[in-house]
Amino acid sequence: MATELPDSRSGVRFEADENPPLPLTFGLGLQLAVLAIGGIVLTPAIIVRAAGGSDAFLAWAVFAAVAVSGLTTVLQAVRLGRIGAGYVLLMGTSGAFIAVSITAIVEGGPAMLATLIVISSLFQFALSTRLSLFRRILTPTVVGTVIMLIAVTVMPIAFDMLKTQSDGAPAIAPAVISAVTLFVILGIALKATGALRLWAPVIGVIAGSVTAGYFGMYDTPRIAEAAWIGIPDFAWPGFDLQFGPVFWKLLPAFVFVTLVGAMETIGDASAIQGVSWRKPRAVDFRAVQGAVAADGVGNLLSGLGGTVPNTTYSSSVAVTELTGVAARGVGVAIGCIFVVLAFLPKALAVILAIPDAVVAAFLVVILSMLFAVGMKMVVQAGLDYRTGLVAGVSFWMGVGFQNGLIFPQYVSAFAGGLLENGMTAGGLTAVLMTLFLELAAPRRRRVETAFDLQALPVIRDFLADFATRNGLQPETAGRLDAAGEETMLTLLRENEGGAEPAPRRLRLTAHREAGGVVLEFVATGGEENIEDRIALLGEGAAAGEQIEHEVSLRLLRHLASSVHHQQYHDTDILTVRVDAESRSPI
Repeated sequence: MATELPDSRSGVRFEADENPPLPLTFGLGLQLAVLAIGGIVLTPAIIVRAAGGSDAFLAWAVFAAVAVSGLTTVLQAVRLGRIGAGYVLLMGTSGAFIAVSITAIVEGGPAMLATLIVISSLFQFALSTRLSLFRRILTPTVVGTVIMLIAVTVMPIAFDMLKTQSDGAPAIAPAVISAVTLFVILGIALKATGALRLWAPVIGVIAGSVTAGYFGMYDTPRIAEAAWIGIPDFAWPGFDLQFGPVFWKLLPAFVFVTLVGAMETIGDASAIQGVSWRKPRAVDFRAVQGAVAADGVGNLLSGLGGTVPNTTYSSSVAVTELTGVAARGVGVAIGCIFVVLAFLPKALAVILAIPDAVVAAFLVVILSMLFAVGMKMVVQAGLDYRTGLVAGVSFWMGVGFQNGLIFPQYVSAFAGGLLENGMTAGGLTAVLMTLFLELAAPRRRRVETAFDLQALPVIRDFLADFATRNGLQPETAGRLDAAGEETMLTLLRENEGGAEPAPRRLRLTAHREAGGVVLEFVATGGEENIEDRIALLGEGAAAGEQIEHEVSLRLLRHLASSVHHQQYHDTDILTVRVDAESRSPI
């Protein structure tokens, strides 16, 4: 297929708002759909099989999961109002929910699972609406620790699945099948590069299934009995509305995992923006909020449909970066392909026929990668002795509670066994330790005022008082005063224009940090990202009425050592750091 592609040194061939040729759009959509469909189907299969669910419920759960994944993938791409990211973010079933979902089905049945998913999805909507308020509690350290604990809680399930035998098959068959699957996946993943590495799980599962077929453990009758087109027998579980002890015991765990899934979505929604444009842009947190809201819609639909929750897949970012095609049409194509596959039972039966030994080996690889992702989040957040203590203590508390090693005689009776789940216990420990660090941190001074030009004297007086109280040198105090003034003027200009605005407020927070001062301006939202404007200053002078604005931005760039602008719906958070050391002149 010969296609004339735009010239780009960044590697992005088609940006998010561009339209590549239809064959290219559909071809990439099909590639991503095939790459992800195995994981989407295998997750509910793992959960239902491990929990001892019926084949009828398994077929229904898979059908609903694929359909919901398709609808929400389209929603992420097209962005309806404030729901959806507006980027290619593939949605699929979430492995993070495996442990809690199995427990929910075992202790309360599929109806209990559906109820917990619907209720916990509401927290995701709340998070998307007030994302800026949670930024200091749901830190990468907290989320990374909980992600590592997910692997700890689910890995025993995978090891148990390795032991599953089949009538008439040799006793050694599960070991051989799982070994083949594992070695093929790891061999390709460790040695291959480029597109082949992305296909490692698919190739490994195929190799394991072929080996299972040799031993007679691949369920070919299931495929033969499945219809070509249609939907499975109606096996919707309904809801458990008794809200008994099982519900209250598991709800915190579901909320924790939901918030973890939301943080994963936040990471994916931030990363996809970095590979979807030729010129680097600051992260638009309004798109991130939209991605989290769409994730909430996906979980809500999953609960209503009686299947397992879903989340964004990070493979979207990898494939977009690899191909250079970030057009939203690719996301629409992926979603439509998923919806079509949901109504092809024979195609889904090919995956459901895969034996437990193959699924277990696949799960070991996925959980190992999940553990590494959590570890990477903790390290990249900046691992000092405080965050190290939070992550280390929380992780081992989770391991201890999960395995019944920490006062089991008391834990089992506390709050209906709430702390018997290692993810809940470790996550709660991480949140409490982070809250303590936040409360014990050096006191932040703050002032709140109207968001208008008359606030400048109030801000200058506040910064002068802060400089005096903290013993800042006159040079640093002067630079702090100038940085505060230019930041305020810049924010005001970003919010000019349009209809008569409603009264707005500004909150300014100042605190010392490692040889400098950090100012945080929280105001109502603007349209243009100030980080992007500062980055573009060297590309040409502004014209006419924008000259004064450019001067303010250049002064701000000179006065501050860093400027970080987070734009949310109706809220701007502009963080400016002013170093105590002298900076070189313009």
